[in-house]
Amino acid sequence: MASPTGTAPQGAAFVRVGRFQDDGVLTGEAVSLDVRPASVLMRAGGAAIDVLVSIALILGLLWIVASLGADEAALRAAMIAGIVTVIVIVPTAVETAASGRSLGKLALGLRVVRDDGGASGFRHAFIRALVGVVEIYMTFGGLALLVGFLNPSSKRLGDILAGTHSQVERVPAPPSNAFGVPVQLAAWATTADVARLPDPLARRVASFFANVEHLVPESRARVAASLAAEVSPYVSPVPAAPPELFLAGVAALRRERDAAALSLEDARIAALAPVLTSRPAGFPER
Repeated sequence: MASPTGTAPQGAAFVRVGRFQDDGVLTGEAVSLDVRPASVLMRAGGAAIDVLVSIALILGLLWIVASLGADEAALRAAMIAGIVTVIVIVPTAVETAASGRSLGKLALGLRVVRDDGGASGFRHAFIRALVGVVEIYMTFGGLALLVGFLNPSSKRLGDILAGTHSQVERVPAPPSNAFGVPVQLAAWATTADVARLPDPLARRVASFFANVEHLVPESRARVAASLAAEVSPYVSPVPAAPPELFLAGVAALRRERDAAALSLEDARIAALAPVLTSRPAGFPER
């Protein structure tokens, strides 16, 4: 039975376990990807780090050329070559080699991917770097911010032309909302026989706990009593507990025992792995 999620039963002490909540990107094939697009402010922070690194590289290159005693023409040529290298060639090479990451994006946990969720390549990085000269450096980031605020996916102009977007890879762990066997039923759980519930009934119990906090007390008690009456034939002995507490104990106990059964099955498969993957006796090695 699926683990119930939502608010714990009234009066029940419980142990938090896991729950997953996610946002996604919808591909052209209507497949939802488990990613979250980066906001404009996060992207601006990553771009600011990259720009500062680029300025530091340009200044370092100019200092090296000047320390060599080059004349004005050589210094000017070195400046042009350095600017082109730092703001176009280096970002393209770094994003291509790092699969859509740069120093700023790595610091903030971002990554550039294609709109269909695939990894970006040289073409995407080159287009983004070329357009970035105009929208980031020549307009001091103003054009990129304007387009990002107007775009639903916070894309800048380079992303629109390259068919990419920036996603957040470093997300906090979601809060845990499921609960274990209530402590009031701990003694009962050690000897209780809880059969597997029919799938429709198990889904209704899980749905009840997922939406229990949105029910008024009268409806909450009525639905709990109705579900407890349907679940009782699958439980022996039935504890003398309020219906909602009884449902919580049954759901948590069934989940724990299913998890234990799956663990034992994995252990048996692991023990048989050498036999399943070995060659028959006398079979030649090839």
